[in-house]
Amino acid sequence: MSSEAPGRGGPELLALGLTALVILVADQVTKALIVANLALGERVEVVGEMAILWHVQNSGASFSLFRFDGNVILFYAVTVVALGMVWYFHRSFRGRSPWLQVVLGIFLGGSLGNLIDRVRFGYVTDFISIGFGDTRFPTWNVADAGITTGITLLVIYLLFFESRRAEARA
Repeated sequence: MSSEAPGRGGPELLALGLTALVILVADQVTKALIVANLALGERVEVVGEMAILWHVQNSGASFSLFRFDGNVILFYAVTVVALGMVWYFHRSFRGRSPWLQVVLGIFLGGSLGNLIDRVRFGYVTDFISIGFGDTRFPTWNVADAGITTGITLLVIYLLFFESRRAEARA
């Protein structure tokens, strides 16, 4: 049971909010730096050709996948569903490890980072490219990393730790 009063966020909401803010600020600052310093399409090798900063505009989903040029409504809908899931899990995980709120904050910050770009520009600035030559992982940004990390950690928790928690209660 949570020590929080009903209707109040307390330290768990603070952990979620601060984590989301850190990811959101890191995402927006890095994107602004790329836009200010690299022309669209310009590449700069960071670790040879393995890691490249590459300024691209992504009208698709995370990691430049699934192009939906001009159809940002789909992304708004997905983001609303994602925000609802964050709120649901935040409330469901009350009284458990604060790390769960940090995980949700990582996901939330990434979701908001890309949402801000889509609202402002109609696309997302991606800039991290990993690979060799023409064999490259899709280009991504800090927000994409936050979304992917948050989802991955949440799934791991639900699969491996929540099931044990349920078994212990039974």
